[in-house]
Amino acid sequence: MINVFVLQNGRLNQVNIDSRADLEKLAPVWVDLTDPTDEERAWVKSIYGVILPGEDEVKDIEASARYYEAENGDLHLRTDFLLDEDEGPARVITVAFILARNMLFSMHEDDLPVFRLVRLRARSRPGSIADYKDVLLDLYATDAEYSADALEGIYQSLEDVSRSVLKKGFTDQDAASALNAIAHEEDLNGRIRRNMMDTRRAVSFLMRGRLLNAEQFDEARQILRDIESLDGHTAFLFDKINFLMDATVGFININQNKIIKIFSVASVAFLPPTLIASIYGMNFKFLPELDWSLGYPFALGLMLASAIAPFAYFKRRGWLN
Repeated sequence: MINVFVLQNGRLNQVNIDSRADLEKLAPVWVDLTDPTDEERAWVKSIYGVILPGEDEVKDIEASARYYEAENGDLHLRTDFLLDEDEGPARVITVAFILARNMLFSMHEDDLPVFRLVRLRARSRPGSIADYKDVLLDLYATDAEYSADALEGIYQSLEDVSRSVLKKGFTDQDAASALNAIAHEEDLNGRIRRNMMDTRRAVSFLMRGRLLNAEQFDEARQILRDIESLDGHTAFLFDKINFLMDATVGFININQNKIIKIFSVASVAFLPPTLIASIYGMNFKFLPELDWSLGYPFALGLMLASAIAPFAYFKRRGWLN
């Protein structure tokens, strides 16, 4: 799918593209391709002379492949963007950017929330974008905001886990739910850290390449400051996740020790009745139950007392607490 945007009266407006003829008559500032077909790739190549990278090239993590200038002067960048959806685990999507002939070309597999937000803001804020480099910087700035929102979600989720772990009567089922939540938030926190590291490198590359004017350079520095402020949050959340993980595992061990103690006490408690039964059978020539009028109550009371006595002793010593 091709999304084409042009500047009109200081606004970034989207133009519907149904055919190649629609694309040929435009002078866009941003051409965004989401999982493009071979036909759409051919349109971009023939009309603008831009060769889009293949899927394997986009995912290449080598620095020389992520930031380079082609022989024809086109500037190629590969940048990661966070995709955090409710229906599945968070992912990092790599976007290929090409800066050529005063236009920004972007290509990615999924429609990203950051891109949708930039499109919405550009329509409602006239004058915020003047050229294709402003679009790229706005994407990076919005990506930092999106990551900050995701971090706020992690804070809230971990607060819920903290209340669960610290409540009385923390069961093994509660521990399983807590561990699942902790693992999910740890994965998201790690992806945010990776995403911010990659965005920092991309913005630094633009600043070193002297591609930005004075106003854009100041905006790029502000983006780097915003990213730096997020580093402290990701580090704090990493420590909090480790604490909650240790606390949860500790409660699981305590619950397991209680079960082991109960079985140990039970095995000891049943030992006296067994010994009494053995001694009882070896030392009586005739069974009292048959010869005494109170023989049966005597035998049953003796067995019951021998079973209760160990539990009372262990309870008094605090071993069953």
